[in-house]
Amino acid sequence: MGKQAEEPSTKRSKTVSRVTSLANLLPPVKTAPLKRIGQTLQRSISFRNDGRTERAAAPPGSTATAPAAKRRDSKLWSETFDVRLGATQPLSPKEIKRQEAIFELAQGEQDLVEDLKLAKKAYHDPMLKLSIMTEQELNQIFGTLDSLIPLHEALLSCLRDARKPDGSTEHVGHILTDWLPRLSSYTPYCSNQVKAKALLDQKQQDGRVQDFLQRCRQSPFSRKLGLWNFLDSPRSRLVKYPLLLREILKHTPGGHPDQRHLEEAMLVVQSVVADINRRTGESECQYYKDRLSYAEDGQRDALIDRSRTLSCHGELKNNRGLKLHVFLFQDVLVITRSVSLSEQPATYQLCRQPIPIRQLDLEDVSDGEMRVGGSIRGAFGNNERTKNFFRVSSRSGGPLQSHCFQASDAFNKQQWINCIRQAKDAAALTGEPPQTGRCLETRLGGQMRPSLGGTAASSPGDSGNEDGHGTWGATGTWLGSEGKEGPRGGEEAAGRFVSRREGDGDRFGCGWRDRFGIRRRNGDGRRDEADDR
Repeated sequence: MGKQAEEPSTKRSKTVSRVTSLANLLPPVKTAPLKRIGQTLQRSISFRNDGRTERAAAPPGSTATAPAAKRRDSKLWSETFDVRLGATQPLSPKEIKRQEAIFELAQGEQDLVEDLKLAKKAYHDPMLKLSIMTEQELNQIFGTLDSLIPLHEALLSCLRDARKPDGSTEHVGHILTDWLPRLSSYTPYCSNQVKAKALLDQKQQDGRVQDFLQRCRQSPFSRKLGLWNFLDSPRSRLVKYPLLLREILKHTPGGHPDQRHLEEAMLVVQSVVADINRRTGESECQYYKDRLSYAEDGQRDALIDRSRTLSCHGELKNNRGLKLHVFLFQDVLVITRSVSLSEQPATYQLCRQPIPIRQLDLEDVSDGEMRVGGSIRGAFGNNERTKNFFRVSSRSGGPLQSHCFQASDAFNKQQWINCIRQAKDAAALTGEPPQTGRCLETRLGGQMRPSLGGTAASSPGDSGNEDGHGTWGATGTWLGSEGKEGPRGGEEAAGRFVSRREGDGDRFGCGWRDRFGIRRRNGDGRRDEADDR
């Protein structure tokens, strides 16, 4: 008993079979459903702060807060290198860095395989056996995860075979050029993630599901991570491949036999990721189009129907404190109110007429200059409440539409402005909308928090039509089209920028948010779990 009461080690010492037996012992518990805000593709924006864990509700009667995620212990290549079997000449610093990068690639594959098997045997199988969810629901949430396990096991096996007795690896380029095209099998898995996350959020309102997932999260085998962390690990791994290959190539000397193969592998992985990004973007866009609700037929717009990509979306606020959800499709801006009904996915009812990008005017409102209206004017006496506004307006063959949006912070405000400007510039210069696609880095990314209650209809006082005052506001997350480094740091391989604030969401950013760089090190020399994912 003494050992069982001790704090579990951060090392993953339990086998999958033991994990399964533990999960099977969890009894079904009937508890009152707990409503929680539905979260969709994030992290990223989501679909990050990548690496944040799902915020599962505590079991009834428990007041303990969710524990922080545990870190995996990991090794450096230099800690595994057998000097006695190594080369007679000392390795150069450049070669050591190359070996470290190759070792990290292999170690990441091993971690991913372990996580995928864990998701299957500790979550999927017990929930099916205990009838916590139906087989159809589990198939929707877990998607084609089973098919990814042998895929990554194959790469891991090849990398291990290529390792010499002393622990070093001479060539990996030919392995990667042969294996990387198989990543196209990721398309159905990534395309399903928006629906999977929405259904998982919905099912977590069920007491039995909530209790099971919370018990798993509190068990050592999960490293205190939520289910979505494991389900999102393939996507975050996918977008990290270009960075890992670039790191290996960077430390490969010119003229090395591996150089040509690595350059070819870079082209292959960029092409594969771009194709998956495009297809996943189309799937995400269609999902949200299907969730739109129209109060009247006049709100329907052909620009929405023909949109194939979603550039940006997120929860919004106006100067009266009303929350909206704004969607920037490839060539139309749509302002909605999110509505959630019990045991039903969130829907988004249009509040105003859609605004074509070609007819949209954008204005950056300086902090403190926002005019406030409505009956709660006094609530905006604090300057903090008049920051991070921007205005969009349009005269699309009718009366002026003018909407003031307030972002959650200066970073998100700038990303919204950048995204709208990109859409306007692309429409003006080429006549075509920007091809942003699904931004794979964010957690599934778009970070959205639909309201759980309230009516769908907007009252005249909160219609969003400005009468000299700003009305609608936004605190959304931006899903960009270019891989850039934002003001909060972190290279986003597929270009999704997200809020880096901690504690405001789970893995989908919606909570999930990995930083997609090479593993960074903590002061104690260990790699951070969030960086590894």
